[in-house]
Amino acid sequence: MADFLKTIEEAADRVTVALDALLPRANGPETPLLSAMRYAALGPGKRIRPFLAIECGRLVGAEERGLLRCASAIECIHAYSLVHDDLPCMDDDDLRRGRPTVHKAYDEATAVLAGDGLLTLAFEIMAHPDTHASAARRCELVTRLSAAAGARGMVGGQMIDMAAPAEQWDISIVTRMQRMKTGALIGFAAEAGAILAGADAGVRRTLEGFAHDLGLAFQITDDLLDATGSASETGKSTGKDAGQGKATFVTILGEAEARDQARRLAAQAKDHLDPFGERANILREAVDYVLTRRS
Repeated sequence: MADFLKTIEEAADRVTVALDALLPRANGPETPLLSAMRYAALGPGKRIRPFLAIECGRLVGAEERGLLRCASAIECIHAYSLVHDDLPCMDDDDLRRGRPTVHKAYDEATAVLAGDGLLTLAFEIMAHPDTHASAARRCELVTRLSAAAGARGMVGGQMIDMAAPAEQWDISIVTRMQRMKTGALIGFAAEAGAILAGADAGVRRTLEGFAHDLGLAFQITDDLLDATGSASETGKSTGKDAGQGKATFVTILGEAEARDQARRLAAQAKDHLDPFGERANILREAVDYVLTRRS
């Protein structure tokens, strides 16, 4: 695991460098907005989604420059979602990645605009010819990212999370919500490299299956961390799901069954990688990391 942690840290550093170059510099009268965007996107974090985009892409032969740009765009989407999720009208969080959330470090209006700026920057990055020479592949990346981030993906999952009374939920609704809210962007991260490389439909389905199971395992682990972890470990407030009466994998299944379900999903995720043999060992280690992480 120590070697894997070094690998993921190195990947996170490369993405941070790429993001730093792609994010607008803070100058001019719009400085507060640009500063807040950089604060949100360049802050500390494991960058799991960009890591998956890079490693899945390498597995199928995608070029490094395009992968780094895709990874950066995905991180912009993820960062925007966190900025908006933390707002008082949503989850009302004061702490993210061990630092004040954007609306606390700046103000609510700036946080809303910073999220908007990161969202639109992601599509600017994807659509640029530097991401891939083929306009058709860039269009496919934009289309698939739009679906993953939009009303039938991440944003739709957040709406379900906010709208439904927890006491009326069962495991099927929680699973649907998390497939959309968390799993859709993780799924796109695994798919993006295959699109860049022009991989066939079978390879893409295999990577989508891997990401689907990994995404649910990731969310169950997140629910477990909220229920049993501490803010010093996770870098964000914990115990909020129970305090707000939210239905999660833990509240519905119980802690022991939730852990068992995460293990089953992790095993299934690894099974999807069998066609790639030893070349996918780094992704198998990523599954183990997701299952055992404490932040």
